[in-house]
Amino acid sequence: MDITLLIKSLAALSGALGILVLLYFYFLHAKKPHKRNTAKKPMHIREVKPDFEMLLNVIKDKKSTTEELKEAVELILKYYGKIPKKLGMRAHPKFEIYSELILRICHHPNVNKDIIIKLDKELHRRNPEYALELDDSLTKGLDTRGF
Repeated sequence: MDITLLIKSLAALSGALGILVLLYFYFLHAKKPHKRNTAKKPMHIREVKPDFEMLLNVIKDKKSTTEELKEAVELILKYYGKIPKKLGMRAHPKFEIYSELILRICHHPNVNKDIIIKLDKELHRRNPEYALELDDSLTKGLDTRGF
């Protein structure tokens, strides 16, 4: 008789625990406010120390404004404007990031010619050994615009 009482007690406690867990998740979900995409908070890049990936994400975001793009390009040139030296005749593997940067900035819908020209000229000035590769990336990027 003791074993049956023990089994019934464990079953009742397990059922009560299950009901409490379900109620917890139900009320946890009910208390979360539903986010509405009414207005996007403007991104201020200079509030934190700029990270190259963060700046690249600003450029990848199609909703970034022209001012945000200009600020991101200025910070990239300020902190990450020097591409590592070539490995003999080959470009450094990190050059692919800069190539993607140029392609993305050229293809962005809110970019203007001043931003593209500033990025191109500064990268050429700081990295003369990559002149051909930078020109190729710029040409590919401008070709994607479809003018």
